[in-house]
Amino acid sequence: MAKPAQGTKYRGSIHDFPNFDPSQDAEALYTAMKGFGSDKEAILELITSRSNRQRQEICQSYKSLYGKDLIADLKYELTGKFERLIVGLMRPLAYCDAKEIKDAVSGIGTDEKCLIEILASRTNKQIHQLVAAYKDAYERDLESDIISDTSGHFQKMLVVLLQGTREEDDVVSEDLVQQDVQDLYEAGELKWGTDEAQFIYILGNRSKQHLRLVFDEYLRTTGKPIEASIRGELSGDFEKLMLAVVKCVRSTPEYFAERLFKAMKGLGTRDNTLIRIMVSRSELDMLDIREIFRTKYEKSLYSMIKNDTSGEYKKALLKLCGGDDDAAGQFFPEAAQVAYQMWELSAVSRVELKGTVRPANDFNPDADAKALRKAMKGIGTDEATIIDIVTHRSNAQRQQIRQTFKSHFGRDLMADLKSELSGDLARLILGLMMPPAHYDAKQLKKAMEGAGTDEKALIEILATRTNAEIRAINEAYKENYHKSLEDALSSDTSGHFRRILISLATGNREEGGEDRDQAQEDAQEIADTPSGDKTSLETRFMMILCTRSYPHLRRVFQEFIKMTNYDVEHTIKKEMSGDVRDAFVAIVQSVKNKPLFFADKLYKSMKGAGTDEKTLTRIMVSRSEIDLLNIRREFIEKYDKSLHQTIESDTSGDFLKALLALCGGED
Repeated sequence: MAKPAQGTKYRGSIHDFPNFDPSQDAEALYTAMKGFGSDKEAILELITSRSNRQRQEICQSYKSLYGKDLIADLKYELTGKFERLIVGLMRPLAYCDAKEIKDAVSGIGTDEKCLIEILASRTNKQIHQLVAAYKDAYERDLESDIISDTSGHFQKMLVVLLQGTREEDDVVSEDLVQQDVQDLYEAGELKWGTDEAQFIYILGNRSKQHLRLVFDEYLRTTGKPIEASIRGELSGDFEKLMLAVVKCVRSTPEYFAERLFKAMKGLGTRDNTLIRIMVSRSELDMLDIREIFRTKYEKSLYSMIKNDTSGEYKKALLKLCGGDDDAAGQFFPEAAQVAYQMWELSAVSRVELKGTVRPANDFNPDADAKALRKAMKGIGTDEATIIDIVTHRSNAQRQQIRQTFKSHFGRDLMADLKSELSGDLARLILGLMMPPAHYDAKQLKKAMEGAGTDEKALIEILATRTNAEIRAINEAYKENYHKSLEDALSSDTSGHFRRILISLATGNREEGGEDRDQAQEDAQEIADTPSGDKTSLETRFMMILCTRSYPHLRRVFQEFIKMTNYDVEHTIKKEMSGDVRDAFVAIVQSVKNKPLFFADKLYKSMKGAGTDEKTLTRIMVSRSEIDLLNIRREFIEKYDKSLHQTIESDTSGDFLKALLALCGGED
């Protein structure tokens, strides 16, 4: 079993088997493979219950007792994915990595993803052991094989990582941090072309602690995360490798949680990736990977493996996983802290929020009004001109165009657009032409009209708007519908959900910074409610989540984790249900990272069969001048595909063209 560093807890899912007897285990495996057929259940049960060190002793005993190679016998008796998994477990980790890399560079083509995953994530010690194991197993030099099979900057960075010489000193020089930030900025953003050598040197050699501070300072200095610069300046496998290095510096368990999710999502399973990670991390950080997986993807790793695999292969993977985090009582305090740090870093208030739509230069409302009139006059409609003008003007400029249109032609531009356009495009263009508060007011009205209520729309708007935005919505609602928003919410919702919405609709959230003493009291207030006392729990959560400032709530969430070992979002999902749960979760996610909240909503509006055009339109319209650029960055970071690509594959026609114009670019 891998020994944890002094002072740290062991975070693997596989432990040394008590009262271990290698000779007895060797006999049991021999019996399981003797005769016709093999007892796969017995094999998987035994091997997944022993640590890697114990498995090596079993191999030795097997050879001593029977004069045979255990791995060779297992290969003969087993087949397919199950055989690959079991044989992988029987090798020491360094030899397992060596085999994976040998397979990745052998034959026609190279498995670059495998090379990236292993070399970006291993420690110096693990790299040195890998190089030695490769030499021992294949009598070849790993660096030479990598050089002969790769090229360019990708090759250079792999060679740097293969040296295993990353600095390991936790003492960080502030001057060197500032210098590295400046060097990275000058090598990328400020340079015509890119000085890849600087990226390779800094990301390939500096300590993780140093690089984390470099990334924080880079964000502070440039207003964008280092990942965004890497995507903008680098390309291909080199870009993927550098992003993997950054992810592993930030959080290696989070990197592997993401790799596991991508290995199983969608049609088909990337079994080689799944096996490699489950084998290699089972005695290192599987518990951290599990908890981050649960926090990030709202499902347990165990349940995803269970639904995505079958047979003995599934049983063995589930044993390596070590438990189901969706089961009652399963939670890991250390990983909760990791999960907290994960979103706290991504939600720092210093990140500059940027929209994708900006005021047009040399704006001429007179020319725009005439061009729009011409586009709608006569037979047929020139949708391309309408889309080009409306999506490339700020909302304030659009209001000037409306006024100019009425002054020139004595006509209502909104009415003309409504008669000329139809369907999703009409909803999008008309939404863009409305002042933001009036647009939100209309969306709230539509959510409460007719039979049934669109609770998700109510939650999305009221849980994410600022006090100023909420107050403007109230005024617009009263002006347009001659009824207060509060009265409308009261008559269309009920119970605790109604109380939450009305509280949010007052627009009276505190706007100061954090108060540490008060944050501890607030955390204690919601932590003290007995489980099962649902009414009291919901009331206490409402009093705090609906009224405290965002910076203060972030501190409350941290204090809550310290007190309970639970993330507040996990507690809400476990203890509450229905619209109340959804409203509180939306508030928490908005506090944690609002652009990520909207990125998730956009992804869900387009995934699977059919598209939720209403949600897609509402978010693209309402966030285009606020934080859509940030949403784009969060989208590609989480889903490994750009918002632009997703819109392109999920919509069509003029609606698609207008959405892509609002999106503002391909990441």
